[in-house]
Amino acid sequence: MTALLPVRQEPPEFEPIHTPVVVASAVPPAAWRYFVSPALITVAAILLGLTLNVTGISWAVHRSAQKAGLDALRVDLARATAPVGQLSGGKLLPLGTPVAVLRIPAIGLDEVVFEGTTGGVLMSGPGHQRDTALPGQAGTAIIQGRAAAYGGPFGRLDRLMPEDRITVLTGQGESTYRVTGSRRAGDAVPPPVEPGSGRLTLVTAAGTPFLPTGVLRVDAELVSTAYPNPPRALPAGSIDVSETALAVDASINTMWVLVLGLQGLLAAAAGATWSRRRWGAARTWIVFAPLISVFGLLVAEHVVRLLPNLL
Repeated sequence: MTALLPVRQEPPEFEPIHTPVVVASAVPPAAWRYFVSPALITVAAILLGLTLNVTGISWAVHRSAQKAGLDALRVDLARATAPVGQLSGGKLLPLGTPVAVLRIPAIGLDEVVFEGTTGGVLMSGPGHQRDTALPGQAGTAIIQGRAAAYGGPFGRLDRLMPEDRITVLTGQGESTYRVTGSRRAGDAVPPPVEPGSGRLTLVTAAGTPFLPTGVLRVDAELVSTAYPNPPRALPAGSIDVSETALAVDASINTMWVLVLGLQGLLAAAAGATWSRRRWGAARTWIVFAPLISVFGLLVAEHVVRLLPNLL
């Protein structure tokens, strides 16, 4: 008998185990919606608010302010209490006080002029530069106005030609000016007015609407009798920088409202993103769309205040 020999067994071969590598992510992909969606909603609301503001709402604001200003000035003229100088009751006229009616038939302009030239005042219409004489008085009167937004009352100043007539109605009466020419940066500045004479300078942005390349000034000489110029509390060159041509309104009030408006808009956008996953799109937009719209328009209005005041 053949002896049974032990069978040599080979060690089993083991296949390598491939363990999938999991890359840890700091933020789960779905969580990005909580950051991206509110940001996109905020940007969209601001852009939409700006578009609506400069194309429609600003014109409605201008028209409403003009009507209210004209009504108030008519009452003051009837009562003989319309402003005739920088002071009223021993104090400077409040910004936004109606002081005159400006008419230029050649370009179809008929506007109430308000006191002051900040961006906020020029949303209502042309503004009288406070450190100059009132229109119709001896000396130089300067009126600034927007070229495009908020009615764009001075958008056609470049069409004025020498000899065109300008009339201004104030608390002292009606005055007539004759256009002498226009000028831009680098052009010769007209000499100072003679004692007892008057000049009106209209100022606006030059260039493409909302893309100014400089300042356009139209000069006109007073051809009617100059009215007396009461003592002024603000000498020439003493106005705040926010009232100069192409200045921005970066006041504390504007910045605070802008910051609070942005916070409210971001909070509303974040709330809409959260509630959409809980309530669905229909219920979310019924609740949050009006809130986002209000904050978007508020932010857009104060962003416009940070743009040059003659746009």
